[in-house]
Amino acid sequence: MHHLILALTVTPSPNPSGTLRPGLSEDQVTPGTWGFVLTAFIVILTTFLIVDMVRRIRRVRYRAQVEEARLAAEAGEPAEAGSPADASTPDESGDAGPRTR
Repeated sequence: MHHLILALTVTPSPNPSGTLRPGLSEDQVTPGTWGFVLTAFIVILTTFLIVDMVRRIRRVRYRAQVEEARLAAEAGEPAEAGSPADASTPDESGDAGPRTR
């Protein structure tokens, strides 16, 4: 068991003839310029798609909030929290109309 642990911890000596197998060139094992260009293109395209998707989701969510507010106003329900206060709240005279000063 100790021999196995010792064999796993020992680092092999570097190959004096180089790091590539005979018959292989540097161009055959690296992506090269075209690989970099295509990878960069995919990253940029993905970034634009994500930004566009977030923009569309935000737009749909905003339209849904506006539609809910419109339906609530038609039904006579009070406005949601975070919305401007309802202008038809009764004042001191008991009048439920809009306030004027």
